[in-house]
Amino acid sequence: MESRYNPAAIEEKWQQTWIEQGLDKTPSLDSSKPKFYALSMFPYPSGSLHMGHVRNYTITDVIARLKRMQGYRVLHPMGWDAFGLPAENAAIDRGVPPAEWTYQNIAQMRRQLQQLGLSIDWSREVTTCSPDYYKWTQWIFLQFFSRGLAYQKESAVNWDPIDQTVLANEQVDNEGRSWRSGAKVERKLLRQWFLKITDYAEQLLNDLDKLNGWPERVKLMQANWIGKSVGAYLEFPIVGKDEKIGVFTTRPDTVYGVTYVVLAPEHPLTAKVTTPERKAAVEAFIQEVSNQTELERTAEDKPKRGIPTGGKAINPFTGEEIPIWIADYVLYEYGTGAVMGVPAHDVRDFKFANGNDLPINVVIVLADAADTPINLKEAYTEAGVVVNSDIFNGMDSNEAKSAIIQYAEQQGFGKARIQYRLRDWLISRQRYWGAPIPVIHCPKCGIVPVPDEDLPVVLPENVEFTGRGASPLSGMDWVNVPCPSCGTQAKRETDTMDTFIDSSWYFLRYPDANNRQQVFDKAKTNDWMAVDQYVGGIEHAILHLLYSRFFTKVLRDCGLLNFDEPFGRLLTQGMVQGITYKNPETGKYIPAAQVKDPTAPKDPETGKPLEVFYEKMSKSKYNGVDPLEVLAKYGADTARMFTLFKAPPEKDLEWDDADVEGQFRFLNRVWRLVAEFISSQSSLQQTTDNRQLTKPEKDLRRAIHNAIQAVTEDLEGEYQFNTAVSELMKLSNALSDAICKDSPVYAEGINTLILLMAPFAPHIADELWNLGNTESVHLQTWPKVDPDALVVDEITLVIQIMGKTRGAIQVPADASREALEKYARESEVALKHIQGKEIKKVIVVPGKLVNFVVA
Repeated sequence: MESRYNPAAIEEKWQQTWIEQGLDKTPSLDSSKPKFYALSMFPYPSGSLHMGHVRNYTITDVIARLKRMQGYRVLHPMGWDAFGLPAENAAIDRGVPPAEWTYQNIAQMRRQLQQLGLSIDWSREVTTCSPDYYKWTQWIFLQFFSRGLAYQKESAVNWDPIDQTVLANEQVDNEGRSWRSGAKVERKLLRQWFLKITDYAEQLLNDLDKLNGWPERVKLMQANWIGKSVGAYLEFPIVGKDEKIGVFTTRPDTVYGVTYVVLAPEHPLTAKVTTPERKAAVEAFIQEVSNQTELERTAEDKPKRGIPTGGKAINPFTGEEIPIWIADYVLYEYGTGAVMGVPAHDVRDFKFANGNDLPINVVIVLADAADTPINLKEAYTEAGVVVNSDIFNGMDSNEAKSAIIQYAEQQGFGKARIQYRLRDWLISRQRYWGAPIPVIHCPKCGIVPVPDEDLPVVLPENVEFTGRGASPLSGMDWVNVPCPSCGTQAKRETDTMDTFIDSSWYFLRYPDANNRQQVFDKAKTNDWMAVDQYVGGIEHAILHLLYSRFFTKVLRDCGLLNFDEPFGRLLTQGMVQGITYKNPETGKYIPAAQVKDPTAPKDPETGKPLEVFYEKMSKSKYNGVDPLEVLAKYGADTARMFTLFKAPPEKDLEWDDADVEGQFRFLNRVWRLVAEFISSQSSLQQTTDNRQLTKPEKDLRRAIHNAIQAVTEDLEGEYQFNTAVSELMKLSNALSDAICKDSPVYAEGINTLILLMAPFAPHIADELWNLGNTESVHLQTWPKVDPDALVVDEITLVIQIMGKTRGAIQVPADASREALEKYARESEVALKHIQGKEIKKVIVVPGKLVNFVVA
């Protein structure tokens, strides 16, 4: 065996061996074995692997490899979230068709991922832009449509006035400008497709309690996003009109304090309530607001601007006329698109009323201040006693909520309501590179679903991309088709689906990825699901996970699934951060290669001191590390070991070249350790009979089984991979320091070290194991703890004289206090210091020490 560890040669050899031996395939269904579904969130095929990928997929691979060795049948697949805007941008910028660009990137990233030694079943690979996949995405859409969960309505979109096209949120920069033309983005109403996720809001909220394997912060983020509010729906009649303004409030106890009503500028009633003399000012304000993004309108640090319409509404509880305003902070898409202004008891309303000289009426006070005149300096938002509220005066404000709702129901101008912050999911995208929405618009029949036998609706080729105007699909002959119902000339839907649709069900396809006849075989998918361990970034904690949960529940209700939640356990790994240099005066980032003295970094152009900190790796910040360079220099095993060792998986990882070197040196030490063993002791057999062992053998065997116990616990509990790697290092040190290298126990230690390393560093572990075995180490059984090996029959007893340690002796572990004192008194260590002296006191600490107090 070579004495030098050569990662490149080992990794190339064993990657090919895994494929030839079929080790990359998932075992067939075997009901005698428990299943384990290990899954990482699939990547967008950008073409380049980054360190975040390395960390994410290594974490899942370690878990998958462990479970195989523990006797599970493991599903560990991979696919590509391949639709989306970057491919369309590439078509515009490079003149390359989106499909060609995407599939080139997939091929490149697949090769890069395979270099990492990931035990992925590539036979189940899915690609969301493949017609074989999006046929079933379209089929699922039609299930939603048939159940009334997919519908069209007008909605505000981001509109580029120069390119005359709709922009996705990611195409709008922080200043509200188009990514391409630089124009200030406007808000415009267009007819859009939605999925009715709000029908499942209560289930999505309540079932969070079932997710015991999820981080609490992720469940809290989802609960806040769903945003359940219990309150009242109230109607304010418009003076001189038949219409009423509906509002939702969680504080019906404050309704007698309403001094104005605010409509969203886009609200259909805005034009009706605006008086002739206010029309010009209102229209100018609406135009101004239309140039703002939703983010600009709702930002907490932005002043809330509004304008009176001249119209009046009636507070149905008081009968008083109150002014109707419009304001930028009210969005038509949220709630009813209108709010009641209670400035005395709402922080935002208080600021708005003060800024616009609107009345402030106090209707809730502290119990001991009910008879005290109040001059508010800020809104009072807590509970208290109701005042200035007619028949409800003197009531506790919490009790008044239900009483006022009951009164409103009796009078016919309100009712109890539960409302959610969650809005229906807008899935329309006015672009080419996405799954076409499978409906046809017929002038006679209306919206007609594409028949199942005509799926998939395939994206046409030879598309011209300009980045301007409507979707490229709208100008193609592809759009013209006969109606499936009546044969009348009709048109296809030219909107494509949001890419979140693709990622909301891909995990259901993996168990039966090559099925051409149906979306998946129910028996297979229900057998493998739910995903036992899901791994991905915290940035997907809300939308992707929420949409996946929604899809699962709908498909369950369609009779396809027999479970409620898709992901049993969730691990949200931290980011990989690189050391970053920044000029604090100019805000310019400086590449590390241009920093001559890292201990006192200065701007190479100005000589000014630079800020130094760790930040998420990014090309724009010049702080990234190319995984391929790391693999070329150190090998995949070193890269894997470093990402696992540097930080717990849920924490951010700070890249450090010195620590990478440290892991490379550790793997070299293991290589030499095994090489020396193989060269001289390769025929030794293991033993588990402690009664025949010497003390050094017992100590070494205890270290071996302590390592088995610790590593297993680290990999099965909270996934403390960093401490598990530390345990591997401890076992390696124990073997290096052992004085019984000719013992069968030492052979057991060498074998155990390789087995324990296998999930972490699969290439070197397989190479070392294969030196004395024919099968792959990854087909072996995970080592089990021998409880007898952990039993300590001797302990080290410290001898102290007057509290000062003088030495130590070995004594039986079960020795009594009396026996410990006797062993200590008779030891050579103690006799040197107590012989001939008066012993005034003996302090015995069982299992630790004996202290002699002498005259």
